[in-house]
Formats: sequence, C-alpha cells, structure tokens
Amino acid sequence: MSSPSNNAEVTAVDTAGRWPLLLLLASGLSWLVISGVLALVASIQLHSPTFLTDCAWFTHGRVSAMAETSFVYGWAANAGLGLGLWILGRLGGSPLRALNWSVVGALFWNAGLTLGLIGIATGDATSFSLLQLPRYVQPLMVAAYAAIGVSGILAWNGRRTDGTHAAQWYAVAALFLFPWLLIAAQSMLLWSPVRGVLQAVTAGWYVQGVFTLWLAPLALAAAYYVVPKTTGRVYPSYEFAPLAFWTLIFVGAFTGGRHLIGGPVPAWIPTLANAACSLLLFHYLVVVLNLRSVFSAAGVAARFISVGLIAYFVSGSLDFITSFRGVALVTQFTYFAQAQQQLAVYGGISLLLFGAIYFAVPRLTGRAWASGAFVQGHMVLVLLGVALLVGSLGLAGWIQGHALNDAKVPFSAIAASTRPWLLAVTAAHGILLLANLLLLVNFARSVYSVCCSCSQAGELAFRQPSTMEAPTS
Repeated sequence: MSSPSNNAEVTAVDTAGRWPLLLLLASGLSWLVISGVLALVASIQLHSPTFLTDCAWFTHGRVSAMAETSFVYGWAANAGLGLGLWILGRLGGSPLRALNWSVVGALFWNAGLTLGLIGIATGDATSFSLLQLPRYVQPLMVAAYAAIGVSGILAWNGRRTDGTHAAQWYAVAALFLFPWLLIAAQSMLLWSPVRGVLQAVTAGWYVQGVFTLWLAPLALAAAYYVVPKTTGRVYPSYEFAPLAFWTLIFVGAFTGGRHLIGGPVPAWIPTLANAACSLLLFHYLVVVLNLRSVFSAAGVAARFISVGLIAYFVSGSLDFITSFRGVALVTQFTYFAQAQQQLAVYGGISLLLFGAIYFAVPRLTGRAWASGAFVQGHMVLVLLGVALLVGSLGLAGWIQGHALNDAKVPFSAIAASTRPWLLAVTAAHGILLLANLLLLVNFARSVYSVCCSCSQAGELAFRQPSTMEAPTS
C-alpha cells in the first residue's frame, strides 16, 4: 500500500454539500450541550429535591422531558441525518441534490424543537416517553423531517452503481421508517387515541422503534462507512450483513414489550419481546463480526467506534437478560433501566456518531480539526463520563431494586442508600457536559477557519486516509 496523502480526502460531494451538512452537525452539537445542561439539572434534583423548586419551568419532570427530547431529537437526529446524507451522497457517486430542501427542513426542525421545549416547560407536554413534544409541534416536525430527507432519497435513487452497501441500507431505512413510526404513534396516542392498555403497548412499541428503527440505523450507517476507511480492510463475514440488517428491521420494534413485564397486558406480549430480544442477538453479533477490524485500528474515529460497538453489543445483551421476568423483578422501574438506556443511546449511538463526526468534518471542511488537544480531551472525558454514568446508575438501580422488593425497607432508607451513586451520576453529567463543550468549541473553530480562510490546516489529529478511499466510494 502506498503512503497516505498529506491532506484529508475531499470530494465533490463534500464541497457541494459542505454548508448544509455542517449546519446539521452544528445544530446537533449545540443541542448536545443544551441537553447536557438540562440533564445535569435533572440529576442534581434526584439527590437535592429542593434545587430550582421555585421555578415551575424547571421542575424535575419537565427538565427530564426536555433533556431527553433535546438529546434524541436535537443531538442524535441532526447529527445522524447530517452523516446519513453525507454517506448516501458519497456512496451514490455524485453531489447531493435539493440541498435547499434540507436546509429549510433543518431550520424548521430545530425551530419546531425549540418551540416544543418551551411548550414542555410551560406544561404542554404529553405523557408519553420520547413523544413529550406538544401536539401542535409534532406535525411540523414530520414535514421538516421529510424536507431534510429529500436529498438522501434522491441520492439513493440516483446512485451510479448497481450494487449497494450496508451503510446505504441502514441510512435509507432510517429515512423511511422514522416518519412512519412518528405518524403511527401520533395517530394512536394523540389524535385518535386507542383505549386502555393499548396505549401502553403502543408507547412501548414507539420507544423501542425510535432506537432500533431510527437511531441505531443512523449510527450503524456511519460505522459501516467509516470502519473500512480507517482500517483499510474489507468487512469479514460480510455475507451475513443483509441478514443482520433485516433482523433489526423486522424484529427490533417487537422488543418493546419487555417494558411491560408485570403490567396489565396479555402475557404473550412480554413473552414475544423476550423471543425478539433473543433473535436480535444475531444482529448484534454480526455487526461486531463485520466491524471487528476497528478494534486494532488507530485514530480517534476508530477508538470511538470500537468503544461504541462494545456498548451497542452489551446494551443488546442486557435487553435480552432483563427481558426475563425473574431479572425484571429487580431491574424494572429502577435506575437500572436508566443505565440501560444511557448505555444504548450515549454509549452506543452517540459514540458511533462521535467517531463518524471526527472522520467527516475534516473532509467537509478540507482542514484538520483546529485543536488536537481538544480532540484528545473530548475522547478521554466522554469515555470517562459514559463509564461513570452507566456504572453509577446500574449500581444504584441494583441496590434500589433489591430494596424495593423487601417490604421491611422504608423508602427513606432506599433513598439514602442510592444517594452516593446519584452524586456520582451528577459528576458524570458534569464531565460529559465539559467534554461536549470541548467538541462544540473545536467544531466551531474548525468551521470558522474555513469561513474566514485565515488559518492553515496543521497536523492532522486522526489517522491519515489510505489510498483505498476512492472519491465516490
């Protein structure tokens, strides 16, 4: 293999879509910091209930809903869609078209999200997890999402090669499936509500679908594209990749019933979820086998993706383990469930997106990251923060679950026993907030240098691209 070039690979796809894609990434990173502030406030309130109690906008329920909403629909949505469009353009072999639609969609998406957060703060939130945005905002979000996705669909339909790539499958699936999920959930929970226990079943299906049919495909599209670029190797066991993809699409949403164990639902619903979780283990295993070469690769992008893959696999395994009724008796309705959620969306999804961002931004800007020290600082702090967050919540939940099952233990004693771990959770949120501020500042400096054309790219803070990186691959 010949020696790598001195500059990051920049193609016509990158230059043509530079500013719309950077707008999506900038929006995502901004919401990541905002969600971090809100999550920190909510965490403090868990062990110090009087914190901000005099302000109705920042009661714990509203702050938690705002933090969750801004993280999923602000950070993960903007970053995932930006990377998804970039990947579809590159693999399609031609510059992205109709990017004006994506820009308009991004502006309306973020404006709608801002309006929705104000609505949540003022008491207009719904009662359904991941669907807390007020009803008057959600149709706007559907229309905005459709506008953002136009460029990706055109890139898929106008691709110049007959063959397709795993990254394309996941990106296109996410573009199509999320609007269907959102419209179906809105119809069944808000506009023409189903009755009784069907609301809990629908809400559980939607929550699980957001992860398995939207966020996970966006993150996996990024991983499947970046890994061979950073390692210079083809995928091992790639013949199983289509089976893993279709397993996720057809089985993923059926695992939502694991949240209803012990609830007033037919027993077959949690049982079906347990079977679906076991089938989904095949998907997690194949993804790790396909991308395992990243574990021996160098560079910040590869390190983020390698840790993200481990977290993604472990989160899927925990979903399977906790879908058994005997385990759910301890873990359900405790901080352990929050630990699982954070492991999936922060440890799995976000770390994969971070790795792809560190790979994509130098190619979109044509320059290295402004500060290599900020890159290293962000990586160390975010990995430390995620480990502390998931570990503390998991231990707090395990203690809480066992104590709740003992009728002799008063609630005050349970709260006292979990308080030290909740303090650690607050520290973890503080570390993550600092880490993501470093990333946002570094991103802003990198983009500013392009806008002003006043600085020269220095030494690259990531592994140089190899000659296998074809301009349209």
